[in-house]
Amino acid sequence: MGWKVIKWFDKPRWTLQTIITLLVCIVVIMALLVTDILITGKISKGTQQNQAERATDIARIVAQSPLVIEGLSNKNDEGKIQTFANQIMDSSHVEFVVVMDMNGIRKSHPNKNRIGEHFVGGDEGAVLKGKEHISIAKGTLGMSLRSFVPVIDVQNKQIGAVAVGISLEKVNNSVAQSRKIIYIGIGFGILVGVIGALILARKIKTILFGLEPSQIAKLLEERSAMLQSTKEGMIAVDQQGFITLVNNEGKRILKEAGIKTNPIGELVEDYMPNTRLHTILKSGISEFDQEQDLNGITILTNRIPVIVKGRIVGAIATFRDKTDIKQLAEQLTGVKLYVEALRAQSHEFMNKLHVILGLIHIGNYEVLSTYITKMVDFKQTEMEFVVERFKEPVLAGFILGKLSFARESGAELVINGEGTLPEPEQQDIIHEVVTILGNLIDNAVDAVKESENKIISLRFDYFENILVIEIQDSGKGLDDELKMQIFQKGFSTKGQNRGFGLFLVQQSLEKLKGELEIYSKENKGTTFIVTLPYKSKLV
Repeated sequence: MGWKVIKWFDKPRWTLQTIITLLVCIVVIMALLVTDILITGKISKGTQQNQAERATDIARIVAQSPLVIEGLSNKNDEGKIQTFANQIMDSSHVEFVVVMDMNGIRKSHPNKNRIGEHFVGGDEGAVLKGKEHISIAKGTLGMSLRSFVPVIDVQNKQIGAVAVGISLEKVNNSVAQSRKIIYIGIGFGILVGVIGALILARKIKTILFGLEPSQIAKLLEERSAMLQSTKEGMIAVDQQGFITLVNNEGKRILKEAGIKTNPIGELVEDYMPNTRLHTILKSGISEFDQEQDLNGITILTNRIPVIVKGRIVGAIATFRDKTDIKQLAEQLTGVKLYVEALRAQSHEFMNKLHVILGLIHIGNYEVLSTYITKMVDFKQTEMEFVVERFKEPVLAGFILGKLSFARESGAELVINGEGTLPEPEQQDIIHEVVTILGNLIDNAVDAVKESENKIISLRFDYFENILVIEIQDSGKGLDDELKMQIFQKGFSTKGQNRGFGLFLVQQSLEKLKGELEIYSKENKGTTFIVTLPYKSKLV
């Protein structure tokens, strides 16, 4: 399955920071405007209602005053009503306090010249019938919010009414003041929103390493293409051990191992019971070139923790089928052995040509003739011997190369044994035999470098489909500890970047189901005996 990336911005006109800032500002402004619309109406209505209740409370106080009741009942001087009403009006800051009798005639008014006149506005009818009410009407002082309360005497009889008015302009001013507070809050909210948007945009920009969405999309496409094109399988897990990524090669190997379910989101321990990724998450220590069995398929894997700012946030495992790696290594090893054998023969031949050239220069043709005759006879004899004993051409050519290599190294390689080695039924076995033989001969040549007698004995015995190869050197030998270590991958007594030859020998033996015996004593050399099943092509 490929990776699909949506390009949000192919050609961005604005930066991510600008877009985030604008979006946040628009959201904040819209939210505050909607709030203003909803709250302003409510506050306006509430302010008007509060003013009406205030006027009603003042009117009730005036209506229940004994001075007003007695004045309207003609038990007291009506002039005192005007004085009392003015006191109430001044202390409560209302527009007017008007006391009227049952005929609607004023007994008090802010303008004393209006006393004795009929109440103006036309909204006093209900109160004269005993009903409290609130209205908005235009009187002698202009538009006002009015509260009407009936005046009841001690006999529970209505004897008049009280009207308390608040200028509508004052009511509107109160509403405007409330709105002003709201607008200040809105302005402050917008300012805070803009600052917050700028901080948020900058924070997101920092998290995204300063990249724009188009750059991130391009980067993701490139990284995804690289992950999917690699020949190594890859599995990534997060900090909790849940699988977040498996590339195409990883899915292929898992499918071959019989694991076909979608791994994304699965806990890696449940998906691959023998994995060690959960251990890597805890330890933070990388593991390289580790073998792992995956339902019968052996993979070679590397496990690495993902560390960000000193904290483990996940782990990655890369892996390949060990069979693929082994085949590649075998091919490279075999080619190297063939090349070394050819190089040794070429070098030996060049040395002989130099001798021939020197004899020609000095004009010693008699010696030259004898030298060429001996050389040709020796080569012919050696070649006839090898070709007669080894019917497989590749193996015969390889042994001839190793004979030259031994002579070039100052050692003597002696070949003996009984019988003739026929061509094998399966040609692949020759490659493994070359790997085994080449590495054992190379080790023997290295072993005799410091010996006085540099002799290596190579013996082949073939009987009833069993091939026995015996290689004996006159080196200093191996102690018991070295015998246990020489087949370990990377172990060598010859320095770094060595120690793979005998490891490859062991792998070839396992593939051919062969056996290896080692006999060695200090200062008495070492003998390797290899026993292999070798079915002849003639049988």
